Amino acid sequence: MMFKVSRLSQDSKPKPWETIAATKRQTLRDAIPAEWVIPAEILPSEQETDVTTFPRESGWFTDRELEITSTPAPELLSKLSTGSWTSEEVTKAFCKAAAAAHQLTNCLSEILFDEAISRAKELDDHLTQTGKPVGPFHGLPISLKDNFNIIGKDSTVGFASLVNDPATYNSTLTDLLLETGAVLYVKTNVPTAMMIAETVNNVFGRTVNPRNRNLTSGGSSGGESALIAFGASRIGVGTDIGGSLRIPAACTGIFTLRPSSGRFPNFQTRSGLAGQESVNSVNGPMAKTLPEIELFAKTVVDREPWIHDPKCLPIPWRSVEPKKTLKIGVLWNDGNVTPTPPVARALKETVEKLKSAGHEIVDWDPTGHQAAVKILSRKFLADGGKSIRKLLEPTKEPFRPEMKDYEQSSETGVHELWQIHIERNTLQKEYMERWNASGLDAVLGPTTPYSTVEHGKFTYVGYTGVFNILDYPAVSFPTGVKVDKTLDTPYSEHRALSDIDSRVQNGYNAEAVDGMPVSLQLVGRRLEEEKVLMMTDVVLQAL
Repeated sequence: MMFKVSRLSQDSKPKPWETIAATKRQTLRDAIPAEWVIPAEILPSEQETDVTTFPRESGWFTDRELEITSTPAPELLSKLSTGSWTSEEVTKAFCKAAAAAHQLTNCLSEILFDEAISRAKELDDHLTQTGKPVGPFHGLPISLKDNFNIIGKDSTVGFASLVNDPATYNSTLTDLLLETGAVLYVKTNVPTAMMIAETVNNVFGRTVNPRNRNLTSGGSSGGESALIAFGASRIGVGTDIGGSLRIPAACTGIFTLRPSSGRFPNFQTRSGLAGQESVNSVNGPMAKTLPEIELFAKTVVDREPWIHDPKCLPIPWRSVEPKKTLKIGVLWNDGNVTPTPPVARALKETVEKLKSAGHEIVDWDPTGHQAAVKILSRKFLADGGKSIRKLLEPTKEPFRPEMKDYEQSSETGVHELWQIHIERNTLQKEYMERWNASGLDAVLGPTTPYSTVEHGKFTYVGYTGVFNILDYPAVSFPTGVKVDKTLDTPYSEHRALSDIDSRVQNGYNAEAVDGMPVSLQLVGRRLEEEKVLMMTDVVLQAL
């Protein structure tokens, strides 16, 4: 499938970043058809924080549209492959929902509604003429994070200098999804360079959490998490280099899988730190249910992506028998930051239920976690901020305040970087040997120290980042626990583990996050994505 290239008007003289950003935002708004602009009389006021109820309570969506967007992907595909539901009808329902989601959360970076509806009609015609679906994702709308290239569309990754610079090739995953029959209808917002734990940039602004718009949807896949939590996508694809799948999934109470590097194709995607391979970025699915995560993972691997992506490993999807009893190591804290009260409570309640279900629970010491967090930071800053500065300078765009560390960093020499690699390799070996000696099936711990936080207050990514250094697969999943401001009061006599721990606990506001879902993450051995998904299902059964 080819997408028509469309460019914004350009002058020979570079425009200031403010003008570029304003024009891009207006172009995005103009791409929403008039019939999908929320009428002023039903538009939620800024004081209405939870907009996830809007589709069902506003009366603006038909019963049919609500039925379509609330149907899990496996059931949707069953109806699409038999023709009982048309792709055109399904696609229009998700496009309308995405339009609403963007107007209420600012979650999109590219709108492909016209191309998506046209493709849906082609897929319907193919099914009518041949009686066969195009592929396993026939007719299913799938949303993509901004950094996945689609021919003719921008992949700005939050930089004004990359606006009006449409891709001339598709990402490998883009082609794979099109070959399976998927319909690509939106791309979603990210933070600048995808290196902030909240989704905010100078081009599109801030994406907010649809469950409470005063809170962050996380980052860097926060546009995806907001879109899915709102109900405007069943399956979306994000990326993760330090927690960018798991953090936004936890902030919005949805599921995601951070795979080991090489299981899913990540070739020809745009990066804010292009060429940085000390820590590999991976992509993975985000969805409201675990079966949808499993569906995506198996479908993608079954397409043998290693034939097209030289970094993909030739490991077919493997069936795994469920284990009745798991041995799970519990990470109560990472030695650096204590989980905030609701996360600590969710972890404790989950452990109690796992014990009641007969699983073996042991404490897991955070040996190596503090070192891993430091290694991660040193790797990200190794170029002295040159990659980001190079993308900011053409339009004189300033560094975001959240990126002060990049602005002030000094370049690491090649020899010094190689020594950091040695530290990482040693840590990986020691962690693996400790896991082997313990006989663990999985490690259970916080996805982040927070349920979510107010805008600008997400300051610690150590719980996710350590497993990027180790390259272990991890599933972030909602526990069913919600923040209760009466139960989850701030610690009265907290002994801080570090300065950052003090900042996290001092910034905790039970009133602000009251009612928000709390997630945990389950971590497995490297390249055992099938097993960690199976084990997550076992944990959910105990819950």
